[in-house]
Amino acid sequence: MQDMIPAWVNGELMAVDKLAAHRQGLRHKAVSVFVLDGDRVLLQRRALGKYHTPGLWANTCCTHPHWQESDTDCAVRRLQQELGIAGLTPIHRGEVRYRADVGNGMVEDEVVQVFVCDAGADLAVAPNPDEVAEVRWATLDALRAEIAADPARFTPWLRIYLEDHAARIFGSLGR
Repeated sequence: MQDMIPAWVNGELMAVDKLAAHRQGLRHKAVSVFVLDGDRVLLQRRALGKYHTPGLWANTCCTHPHWQESDTDCAVRRLQQELGIAGLTPIHRGEVRYRADVGNGMVEDEVVQVFVCDAGADLAVAPNPDEVAEVRWATLDALRAEIAADPARFTPWLRIYLEDHAARIFGSLGR
């Protein structure tokens, strides 16, 4: 079964197979979620079986809405599917656009709706091993230092978010 996501083809938004959108480098809709506990962010290392950027560290959850699915519903759905997280309320922090080579001849050309969710350190997390290899909490300062020391361990979009959009995403923590 094809995973149909919203992508622009010749200027028109339409349902496109997710893998085809990446292979063709089509601009498409995406959702990114950052689960926060004070100044710490929950990170995931992508499962090794992912078709692009396997094994790299990313923000809590990054995904694509299904065709005609709302961005907020998508964020809630994927937090549950990827990490077993339920009961959080995503807060919209704006839109980010970026284009990045993600390997294997694929490109992410995304119009991303970014959300944050506040959670405590006791948040129950049950990663789906098909999606997530491991999770961990990191402060923003520690994460920035890790990315500066070894950027190849992190997804292009996480590096872009922290470098270009941290203040919008994290408010005063992002400065």
